[in-house]
Amino acid sequence: MADLGSGPPTDRTRLGWWVFVIGLAAIAGYVAYSFIGMVVLGVFGYYATRPICRRLARRIDSDGIAAGATVLLVVVPILLLVAYAGFNVFQQLQGVVGASGGGAAGGFIDLGVLPPEQQETARTLLQNPTQVVSQPEQAAQTALTVGAQAFGAVAGGLVLVGLALTLSYFLLQNDDQLAGGLEELFGGRETVAYAYAAAVDEDLESVFFGNLLFVITMAVIAAIAYEATNLLAPGSLHVPMVLVLAVLTGFTSLIPIVVGKVIYLPVVAYLGVQALQTGGGALVFVAAVLVVYFLVLDILPQTFLQPYITGRQLDMVVLMFAYLLGPILFGWYGFFLLPIVFIAILELVRIVLPELVRGEPLTPTVSLGEGVGTNPRSARDDVPGEDAADETPDTDEETDDPAGAG
Repeated sequence: MADLGSGPPTDRTRLGWWVFVIGLAAIAGYVAYSFIGMVVLGVFGYYATRPICRRLARRIDSDGIAAGATVLLVVVPILLLVAYAGFNVFQQLQGVVGASGGGAAGGFIDLGVLPPEQQETARTLLQNPTQVVSQPEQAAQTALTVGAQAFGAVAGGLVLVGLALTLSYFLLQNDDQLAGGLEELFGGRETVAYAYAAAVDEDLESVFFGNLLFVITMAVIAAIAYEATNLLAPGSLHVPMVLVLAVLTGFTSLIPIVVGKVIYLPVVAYLGVQALQTGGGALVFVAAVLVVYFLVLDILPQTFLQPYITGRQLDMVVLMFAYLLGPILFGWYGFFLLPIVFIAILELVRIVLPELVRGEPLTPTVSLGEGVGTNPRSARDDVPGEDAADETPDTDEETDDPAGAG
């Protein structure tokens, strides 16, 4: 009788807890969605630098110091370099828009957000600053409005970057504990959920860390190539904004087939225009520069560097769509978000979906596309934590995982 009486209250208690868990999960999802840019930037910083942090942790013997050193010495300089390149590109675009009569002026300040009378005052003051003496009240009001807009934009950007860096630091410092917690939550390393999570985790590290290395390598090579062009160029021929163009070349090199063509071909065209103005003899130098750029910024990354650095597990042609469509669908953070979504879908299709469709029992093995992504068995064994998985007899794993035995 006691067992019969305890059944319904226990069921109601479990149902109440599930409702509470789902409610908190919905709130957490809403918070993450509200700050999705900060979250995906922090996750990218974590996966792109995790191998570096783990190598440092072996030498320093402190997860906190290793995580802090990784963020300060790797993530922060990269963000500053990207911000510098973006600022210079924005200035050039603003100059072009301003010269063609656009409505934006003054760097990051968009005069379109001001009232019409303040827009006219701002344009007058930008063109003739001496008008401040004759229109002190209007000038002060416009300056306060524009200053508040600029301060809000800069402060918001700094807060977002600061929180993303903090999230990266937290993940780098506590990833072992988080992995252990997931292992306990999923019921061990031999469960389907843990195998799926481990495969996604390994794929994200492979993609983001490999791409970061590739971008940095190509940016350095491009900087050397552009600077060498300036040193050897005859007459007044020169490549402007070497550092900015090098960073842009590094990022565009992620796109298969296109690689650095988007950047170095306009550079060669710019040198060609300068050569025509200087004299016909400089055209030979421009032709030689084109050949060198083609070999160093085109053939080299496609043939040697990209397959070696970024082609370990996932096809970059497939990831190209994630990188290109992400910013179109979601904005700037889509560059990081859509690859994460793509990898989550890919591993779901490889590990879980085939057995769900066929109505078979789920197993922590690859059922489709064995050579596309991470082997769940090796990913589970590589995750730091207890050595319980290593103590599992090989005969059991070979029985459960014929596809991953190789």
